[in-house]
Amino acid sequence: MPLPIVVLISGTGSNLRAVLGAIDEGRCDARVIAVISDRESAKGLDLARDRGIATAVIKLKDFAARELWDAALTRAIAGYDPALIVLAGFMKLLGTHTVARFPQRIINIHPALLPAFKGLDTHRRALESRVERHGATVHFVVPEMDSGPIILQGAVSVHPGDSEEALAARVLKTEHRIYPLSLKLLAEGRVKVVDGHCLIDGLPVPDSESLVPDPT
Repeated sequence: MPLPIVVLISGTGSNLRAVLGAIDEGRCDARVIAVISDRESAKGLDLARDRGIATAVIKLKDFAARELWDAALTRAIAGYDPALIVLAGFMKLLGTHTVARFPQRIINIHPALLPAFKGLDTHRRALESRVERHGATVHFVVPEMDSGPIILQGAVSVHPGDSEEALAARVLKTEHRIYPLSLKLLAEGRVKVVDGHCLIDGLPVPDSESLVPDPT
């Protein structure tokens, strides 16, 4: 049975599109049952509606306190009863109430090779630090920002003279590869969390890097 997932977005939904493409092509045994956004202008909502996927908008400004927004978001997600919640460019930090309600059922993709460059402006910071490799990380969500167990990482080379835009574009292509692959592994029950670290087929994640080759 396909893994039922709810996707949270804030923008264009490019990772949502990548996930849906993988599902359509049979590369990921999952089903997007709803897309939720904190912005009614998010273009990804149109993508979902065009495919007949349920959508919801829960805006922070509609609530008197962030805790009330968090509770409303939690109720909305729970109403769809997903096996997994997928953050795909969702630009709000989830509150502890939401994270606690869905332990090891929320995943996120971060545009850096965690634990390096947590937070925002990852491409600028990577260039300023003159690293040779940059990339993206799929991880489980925990209360601490960008700190959950790592499922997969995909690396790209940092080229001499790279701009933020050029580097970001290559990282985004990597995101579009490793997010559907992570969902495939999760849907197949091949990911386990042991002592705060992910194992894939019983192997530590670094030993599984061959699953995500660097195309650059």
